[in-house]
Amino acid sequence: MFKQIVLTFFTLFGISTVSNAQLAYEIGLIAGPVAFQSDYGQRHDASTNVGNTGFGIGAVHWINFSSAANGNEYFNEHFKVRSEISFTHTNFQHYGKWIEGKPSAGKEKLKAMSGKTSTLNIGAQLNYSPFMTIHEFEKHVGSFYPYFSVGAMASYYDTKASSSLGPLGTPATTFDKYLVPSDGHQYGFSTENGIAFSVLLGVGVQYKLNEMNDLLFEIRYQGFNSDWIDGLNPNRDLYKENKANDSQVWFNFGYSHYLEF
Repeated sequence: MFKQIVLTFFTLFGISTVSNAQLAYEIGLIAGPVAFQSDYGQRHDASTNVGNTGFGIGAVHWINFSSAANGNEYFNEHFKVRSEISFTHTNFQHYGKWIEGKPSAGKEKLKAMSGKTSTLNIGAQLNYSPFMTIHEFEKHVGSFYPYFSVGAMASYYDTKASSSLGPLGTPATTFDKYLVPSDGHQYGFSTENGIAFSVLLGVGVQYKLNEMNDLLFEIRYQGFNSDWIDGLNPNRDLYKENKANDSQVWFNFGYSHYLEF
């Protein structure tokens, strides 16, 4: 299934590249830290947020319509269509109050537990800048182009859960809440791979480095439709603190180059 998604993406990319000479194209790279919001650790805890931060890297392609004469000048000058393929990886540990304080058997099981997940993402976004037209930005070296973005992605994820005490799945190695069946799984943890979908919301800015090159910075939220991306998903009927699906926040730095045809 994921192979079909990738092939479709590159087919559409190839068609768009040769179909209309009036379109303007950019290609670029992005990279930066990824703060994964998972079932590991304490919610809204600084040590959890810092400790469960991974990294991401991606290749990006933009199309804008500023050179097209189709009568929709506002859309042409304020919107870009962005396609992307990217990779993220994050390691997990439990942090926060659940492992701090007086030692106990449960805390030792949580301390010994760890996980990791990788995602390969492919998708598209719509970038919108209400503040500046594309032509204004392109004409002035040193100018800034702030934008908002919204989009969707398909992600192939590969996640693993383990413990230094031994194989997970027994009372001797596994915290009680993760031994309970959850969401069609034998336990509240899983080592698996699969396909998930996500929505993207972001804000960013491009900086005009010179006529053909820009720098960019953006903050982006990616919310998945699954709670198994990190390998943990305690039974929600019993453990009400498990309120949300997995998500991650990207802090991307990048570079883009304009193509000439």
